[in-house]
Amino acid sequence: MADYRFSTVWRVEASVQEVWEILSHPDLWPEWWGSLVQVIEIKKGDVRGIGALHRYTWKGALPYRITFDIHVLTIQPLCLLEGEASGEVEGRGLWSLTERGRETIVRYDWDIRTNARWMNVLAPLAGPVFRWNHDRVMRDGAKGLARRLGARVEVYDG
Repeated sequence: MADYRFSTVWRVEASVQEVWEILSHPDLWPEWWGSLVQVIEIKKGDVRGIGALHRYTWKGALPYRITFDIHVLTIQPLCLLEGEASGEVEGRGLWSLTERGRETIVRYDWDIRTNARWMNVLAPLAGPVFRWNHDRVMRDGAKGLARRLGARVEVYDG
């Protein structure tokens, strides 16, 4: 297995309420996030959405797709979404939102390890390319979010 830690920050010229309304509905992400091929709801969560299980299939700039499940662990409205990944990757993803005046700072931390054999075999050489691909997917998400909100979104890769 290969371990990866990604952090991406989006500075969004919109209120935290507007951004939350979009990010808190992952079933609608494929409508605005071009790299997301599909989201399938496997299990509904409780009234707040905790315990929900979704299967995500992503494509980046490279000629492969990756599929994994996210089990929702934590939801703190207007500030935090946390999920545990399993499948071709496993680990944790954490969206955090902070309101700064008329802007919202969105931070995504993705701490995973790959389970796909081909990715693990290629990791020593292709690790930097996988990181680049992840950054492209996140930039694509920022562009889609900007279009959806009709607002400016700046991206900072960490």
